[in-house]
This record gives sequence, C-alpha cells and structure tokens, in this order.
Amino acid sequence: MPEQFQIFTARVLPADVQFDVEGDLTLLEAAEMGRVQLPSSCRNGTCRTCLCRLVRGEVTYTVEWPGLSAEEKAEGLVLPCVARPLTDVVIEQEAASVA
Repeated sequence: MPEQFQIFTARVLPADVQFDVEGDLTLLEAAEMGRVQLPSSCRNGTCRTCLCRLVRGEVTYTVEWPGLSAEEKAEGLVLPCVARPLTDVVIEQEAASVA
C-alpha cells in the first residue's frame, strides 16, 4: 500500500496567497510548485535570503542547525528553504508574489 502523505496549506501574508505543501516538500519547494515566488538563494538554510515570520502553525527543519539564532526562533522567524510544515501555516514575507 503506498504511503499516504499529509497535505498542509500555507498562506503567505500580506499578499494573501496560498499553496499546498505535500509530502516532504519544504515550504519553498511547495511555494514554487504553487507558482508563489518567495525570495531564495542558497536553499540550504545558511544565507537567510528566504527569512520570514511564522504567524501561525508549526514547522520542522530538514537540517539540524538552520541559520537562525535561538532568539530568532523564539521570535517566530523561519527559513522556508529548509522548513517543512507540521500543521497548516501562515507566514509573513513582504517580497512574496505570484508567478
């Protein structure tokens, strides 16, 4: 029997666009598949180009130490290039646009 992946919804403010995140995709990968453009560069959690605020929801990371300090994590900052949702999420990224 094939493994069933959960599908989460990600909403991006202030553009108020949303996309689905399926399986083990990161927020950035799923955004691109959903034709939502988020700033990005390195795609491995170090350059911080994709940095945004997690307004609601919960994520986990594909790397052990994403380029965020404990204080930044506590403030709700996330790196979509290495973040996978554990719930439906709302993120805030001023530079987001629809492709």
